[in-house]
Amino acid sequence: MLPEGPAGTIGVAERRVGWRAVSDPSPPEAPPAGSTSLRASLELLRRNRGFRRLYLASLISLGGDWFLTVALFDVVLRLEGTATSVALVIVAQELPSFLAAPAAGYLVDRLDRRRLMLVCDLARAVLCLGFLLIGDAGDLWLIYVLLPFITVFSTAFDPAMEAATPNLVAPEDLGPAYSLVGSAWGTMLAVGAAIGGLVVAGLGSTAAFSIDAASFALSAAMIFSIRRPFAEPREGEHPRLVEATLETVAYAREDHRVLALLVVKGGFGLGAGVLVLLSVFAERIFLAGAVGIGLLMGARGAGALVGPFLGRAFAGPDDRRLFTAIGLALATFGVCYVAFGITPSIAVALPVVFCAHLGGGGQWTLSTYGLQRLVPDRLRGRIFSFDFALVTLSIAVSSVVTGWAADRFGPRPAAIGLGAVALAWALTWWLLTGDIRRRGGLYPAARLADPGS
Repeated sequence: MLPEGPAGTIGVAERRVGWRAVSDPSPPEAPPAGSTSLRASLELLRRNRGFRRLYLASLISLGGDWFLTVALFDVVLRLEGTATSVALVIVAQELPSFLAAPAAGYLVDRLDRRRLMLVCDLARAVLCLGFLLIGDAGDLWLIYVLLPFITVFSTAFDPAMEAATPNLVAPEDLGPAYSLVGSAWGTMLAVGAAIGGLVVAGLGSTAAFSIDAASFALSAAMIFSIRRPFAEPREGEHPRLVEATLETVAYAREDHRVLALLVVKGGFGLGAGVLVLLSVFAERIFLAGAVGIGLLMGARGAGALVGPFLGRAFAGPDDRRLFTAIGLALATFGVCYVAFGITPSIAVALPVVFCAHLGGGGQWTLSTYGLQRLVPDRLRGRIFSFDFALVTLSIAVSSVVTGWAADRFGPRPAAIGLGAVALAWALTWWLLTGDIRRRGGLYPAARLADPGS
C-alpha cells in the first residue's frame, strides 16, 4: 500500500510513452504474500467472523439483485418487445451511478461506513416494493423512477464495501478475501439469475420483486451484527467535496498503476452492452423466454465465479503478473463474444458465455484487488467511486448503442461488434501498460529484489 500523504508528492523518475509505474525514493515493501487458493479463501471465512458476515451480506443482496434484473428484463420484453427497451432499463440503472459517484465516494470516506451501508440497504428494501405496482405497459414508468433511486444507494453501498474489506482482514489475507468478494457477484449471478428465471416463469415477476426487497433487509441485518471497524481512525479536518475530488484525481494521475487499474473497467464497459444481448438472444434467437435469460445469466455468473480464482492464481502470490493477467482476461472476453454472435443454439452459447466471463470476472476482480493494495484508506472510498463511475458510464453508453444496433442490424452482428470493441480495448490497454509490466507489475521489481543482490 502506498504511504499516506498529500496528493502529488509521489516522485516520478521519468516520463515515457504509455503508463509507467511510479518510482518512489522510499517505496513501501510489498505486502506479505498469502496463498491465493480456494482453500485459503475458505479458511479465511472460517476464522474471520466479521469478514464472513460481510461476505454473506453481499451474497444475499446480490442474489436478490439478479432476481430483480431477470424480472425487469422479462417485464419490458413482454410489454414493449424491443432491445432498446432493455437498454433503457440498463441506462436507468447505470447512468445515476456515474452522476452520484463523486458525492458517494466523498460520503464513504467521511461518514461511518457501517451506518452508511445500513441506510443504503434499508432504503433499497423499501424502494424495491414499489415494483409490485407494475401491472401493464402503462406502469412501466415506475421502473425508470424507482431504479435510479435504488442505484444511487447502491453507488454508496458498493464502494463502502470495497473500501471496508481491507480493514476487516490482515494484509496477507487480502488476496483470498477479494477473490471471495469478487466471485460473490458471479456466484449469485449464476445462482440468482438461474433461479430467478424459474421463479419469474413459475410465480411471476412480483415474487422476484418481493425476494429482492427481502434480500436487502437480510443484508442489513448481517452488516448490523459486525462489530469490527470499517475504516481506520480519521484525524484532522475533512476536505470539502471539490477539494476531495481534486485530491483524488491528482493521486490517480500521479501513480500510473492506479490510473491503469481505474480505467481498465471503463474500457471494458464499452463492450459490456452484452447484458442487453443475453436477454434478446434468449427471447428472440433461442426462443427460451425467462428461463433462457436465467440460463445465460447463470453461465455469465458461473464464469465470473471461477474467473477471479484463476486470475489470482495466474497473477502469483507476489502479484508480479497481475497486469498481464488483466490484459489476457480482457482479450478472452472479447474473443468469446465474437464467437457468441455466431452460436447456433443456447446449448452452444452457454459454454461460450461462461468462458467470456472467466475473462470478465477475472479482470474485474484483479483490478479492484490492485486498487485495494495500492490506495490508502483515506482515499479508498473516492477511488472506488471513480472506478464505479467510469464503468457505469461506459456500460450505459454501450447498452444504448447495443440496443439500437440489435434493433437496426440484428442481435448477431451487434454481438460480434461488441466482441470486437472489447478486443480492441484489450490490445490498447496492453500496449499502454507495457512499461508497468516490465517494471514488475503491482510492485516494481526493485522492491521485490533481494537487498543483498
